[in-house]
Amino acid sequence: MSEASDLHFSNNYHDLCQQHGTGAGFQFEFYCQCCSDTWRSPFEPYRSGQASGWMQQASGLLSGLLGSMGSQIDNAAEGLARAGWGTARDDAFRHAIAAAQAHFHRCAHCHSYVCERCWNIDSGLCQRCAPDLAAEIQTAKHAGTIEVATQQARLAGNSAAANLDTVTSRQLVCPSCNAETRGAKFCPQCGHNLAAPANCRACNHTLPAGSRFCPECGQGVAA
Repeated sequence: MSEASDLHFSNNYHDLCQQHGTGAGFQFEFYCQCCSDTWRSPFEPYRSGQASGWMQQASGLLSGLLGSMGSQIDNAAEGLARAGWGTARDDAFRHAIAAAQAHFHRCAHCHSYVCERCWNIDSGLCQRCAPDLAAEIQTAKHAGTIEVATQQARLAGNSAAANLDTVTSRQLVCPSCNAETRGAKFCPQCGHNLAAPANCRACNHTLPAGSRFCPECGQGVAA
């Protein structure tokens, strides 16, 4: 970076300059360090770079006729584009900064450059350092509403839980068809009685869910 890096706006811009080709020129994109909205400086053409672009295009079209001279023209075009690039870019950067100063403000507290929408004109600070009072009040109101509503919802949930049967075990998968039951008394797919435990027909021992044989007597369980 040349001496232009000592200027303002050294940390919140993107360099869009193009050194070579017919579209060579200088342009810089500055962005708000609060909301990241951007502003681009007016395009300034780089005549030497554009001239080199035209030379290289002509060399390419006539490469069959020019032979080795074509590479010489390319080298000359490259040198033309490099000559004076740094100085011309620094001048263009200064022009861009002068124009950008009309679109950005520098916060006296955090030193960020922010756009008009992120600037608190009453305090001379950015919105992050001095948030808009009306917006903060509305945000606090909304947060308070959510907090109280959450508390009331918890109380309502506590009241509803008092009527729930949390002691009785529930089968979550039907042992007959393997469908999800969601704690129902009867299977929603096959109607199997889930509330009554399955017993072995031979010894009346309670069968664990999914059993194919009785763990007490070994009797096969009918499907």
